Amino acid sequence: MPTTSPVPAFADVRMPAEFEPHAATWMAWPTRREIWGERFEAVKSDYAALARVIARFEPVRMVANAIDVAEAATQCGPAVEIVALPIDDSWTRDSGPVFVATADGQRAAVSFRFTAWGHKYQPFDRDAALAARIAARAGVPVVDSPLAAEGGAILSDGQGTLVTTETCLLNRNRNPGITKAEVEAELRRVLGGRTIVWLPGDPTEVETDGHVDGLAAFTAPGRLLVETIADPADPRFEILRENRRALELATDARGRRFELQPIEEADRTVEVGPRYCRSYVNFYVVNGAVIAPRYGLASDERVAATLRTAFPGREVVLQPIGAIATGGGGFHCITQQEPR
Repeated sequence: MPTTSPVPAFADVRMPAEFEPHAATWMAWPTRREIWGERFEAVKSDYAALARVIARFEPVRMVANAIDVAEAATQCGPAVEIVALPIDDSWTRDSGPVFVATADGQRAAVSFRFTAWGHKYQPFDRDAALAARIAARAGVPVVDSPLAAEGGAILSDGQGTLVTTETCLLNRNRNPGITKAEVEAELRRVLGGRTIVWLPGDPTEVETDGHVDGLAAFTAPGRLLVETIADPADPRFEILRENRRALELATDARGRRFELQPIEEADRTVEVGPRYCRSYVNFYVVNGAVIAPRYGLASDERVAATLRTAFPGREVVLQPIGAIATGGGGFHCITQQEPR
């Protein structure tokens, strides 16, 4: 695979795990009205509410188009910093940078080639430039990658293990003609992945082509929460089972078998529209807490108990997901951590 930047100018690059300390969280103010339709104003309120919750634990930087700065500032309140940058959409997990670090404390921001999830939405040129612009605001160098990828497509344990899915990174709408070995080489170059664990993904998921952050999440090195469905009649039952099976057969960068803990998926009674996100595993870890979606189901409290077990010592906050899930993603999809 040709590269558009040299190998990072420092040794031992790694992608910190989400559960490591954060300097800040980056978000982006809702912009693409066609995704949300009549819920557009409601989703702004839901983004602002989530930003205020995160701001209880760490700094929040909300990117907004210049025309939306005043509105975002009013809704988010004084605890959230509004950063005027041009954007097309509001999913910073995917359009924002993936921050990397080294043992000696240097940081950089990886800018993957952003194509709006395989050219699903137009335009996306401002989002394609967002990673570099955020890096400049954060004061860190940029490492450009020719790989079409998004932050939601990759999990890291912070120790050299990366988990991703075949349905996303090997999809012809992202990287046509690129081999799995070439993808792995690029992930090693820019993220320091020593072991790449491939899950089959989800061929039925139409928004992201099966991002891994809707399937699993690291809670510590060697340990993951894996989304499950109890009902064999559910169309996703077999898909989730196959992804878990792939993790059961894998080992991490230190040769360990994974400890897997199930976390249930919200049942279909909550669905509103064809792209509705039912994923509880799409939570977001902040300094001292875990913020998970509240769907208004009995399963909310069961999931909270699961998260308390998985993240001892952290507060578990169940935040109403509201209109956000109707856009095809959850809390993890609309946040991107900047490691400390």
